Amino acid sequence: MEIPVVWSVVLLAAAAWNLAVWPAFWRRVTKDPRARDDSGRPTRFLTVHAVLVGVSMLLALLVGVVGVLGLAG
Repeated sequence: MEIPVVWSVVLLAAAAWNLAVWPAFWRRVTKDPRARDDSGRPTRFLTVHAVLVGVSMLLALLVGVVGVLGLAG
């Protein structure tokens, strides 16, 4: 894969940032009183944020892989 080194570094920095930020956000969401109803079941608030965090983490991993491949290529 032919990607300029500077763009590979940008992709790796973006991946690292997302992998650092989203887990902390998830911890805050799970502690939020809106995350569970009175019976302890997950609410839509928790479900929506779980999808958001999951997709963002997956994209971070994919962007990181592209960044690594760019450096290796």
